[in-house]
Amino acid sequence: MGVNNKLGLWILTALVVGNMVGSGIFMLPRSLAESASPAGVMSAWAVTGFGVLMIALVFGNLAIRKPELTGGPQIYAKELFKSGSKSSQLSGFMASWGYWIGNFAGNVAVITTFGSYLSTFFPILSSEAVLFTAGSFSLKVGNALTFAVCSILLWGTHFIILKGFESAGKINFAATATKVLGFFLFILIGLFAFEKGNVMPFVAPKLDEAGHSVGLFGQVNHAAVSTLWAFIGVESAVVFASRAKKKMDVKRATILGLLIALAIYIGISTLVMGMLSPDALVKSDKPLIDAMAAVLGPIGGKLIAGLGLISLMGSTIGWVMLSAEVPYQAAKQGLFIPAFLKLNKNGLPAFSLIITNVLAQVFLFSTISNSISAAFDFIIYIATLSYLVPYFISSVFQLKLTFTGETYNGEKSRMTDGIIAALATLYSAWVIIAGTADIKTFTFGMILLASGLLFYKQLPKPGSLPEYIMDKRSA
Repeated sequence: MGVNNKLGLWILTALVVGNMVGSGIFMLPRSLAESASPAGVMSAWAVTGFGVLMIALVFGNLAIRKPELTGGPQIYAKELFKSGSKSSQLSGFMASWGYWIGNFAGNVAVITTFGSYLSTFFPILSSEAVLFTAGSFSLKVGNALTFAVCSILLWGTHFIILKGFESAGKINFAATATKVLGFFLFILIGLFAFEKGNVMPFVAPKLDEAGHSVGLFGQVNHAAVSTLWAFIGVESAVVFASRAKKKMDVKRATILGLLIALAIYIGISTLVMGMLSPDALVKSDKPLIDAMAAVLGPIGGKLIAGLGLISLMGSTIGWVMLSAEVPYQAAKQGLFIPAFLKLNKNGLPAFSLIITNVLAQVFLFSTISNSISAAFDFIIYIATLSYLVPYFISSVFQLKLTFTGETYNGEKSRMTDGIIAALATLYSAWVIIAGTADIKTFTFGMILLASGLLFYKQLPKPGSLPEYIMDKRSA
């Protein structure tokens, strides 16, 4: 591994924060206001924050106790079965496939949000004028231009990353540092502009799509999937564990990144509810911009829009890096399609990067027929559910280690890790059940996951891994 691809603590932390604090912080205030009252939103953040902290601790522990298992939480799926068996390989492949789908879908959510915030400076991106009509389909000028802008960002990022992970990581670090400072400034301004009347009644029923009243618990249940989306990316340091300068930095970056993101999320989501009326918040495609514009006028909105663009560019770099690394690391362990092992002269998974971005480009077509907010809501549900299975598997694997005692010498740490793993397992299972209650989302997610079976036969035979890797790396 070249020095140019080794990542230190602060770059790893920036990847964690940058990947978590991406599109979610800009779009979720609207999504949450639609599904829950202020009390429901705050409760969902609290429950999700605690649950994700448990998952983060699981990731950190596994990175130290199983340093040979690199590439992301989906890798642990194969360890639940006998080593070298078909069951081990199939479970590892399916978990990797689902996690990879979540990754490039996540890219699209970040990139489409970039297009939404860019419209603050270029209103033509929101133009409703019809470019052309074919049958029942009408292509609007704004949608066509947004698609073009999003495509340029995707492939521009592609070429930046090809120059090296460390250089791309430094750009991500600069963007992350800028947005963290900007968000804390937003929080300070929001504290003075907060209007209590906007969050009243604090506890109130909501209506679902069928017109049925949903109580507080039901609101938290529904909002839990959306709030979890905000923390997707907490495993970023784990994915790059093999490229970390120190293994301990992986755990430190994961916990530190989560705490920074949690402070930003709770602060901003609470304050936005007090800066905009409930109706204005639900109708907003750019809630942070609208909130700041309501306080400081158009200049305030443009400042936030500029911060958003910097933030989302950094997040795009981090997500694309992570998306390309996942199938490459899985392929190294015989859990993914062989071609994804191909590296370029800089030691980067170039083939994986190309295929990942081509598929992300396909998902970007959702911006042509839907509004940004509709595309965002659909994509985050599919992506979040794709991540939940690897999160659940990681928690179960940590639980397995505490039961068997593997890698443990002291009973105290074993018991503590067992409690953490049990809580992480329960949380993951709860969100999976809550998220799959919608049959449409569940069906589409299962179709995407099952599509991986079409490629399973391309994997190497179990037990042939060492020779397989050497052949591919030298090819």
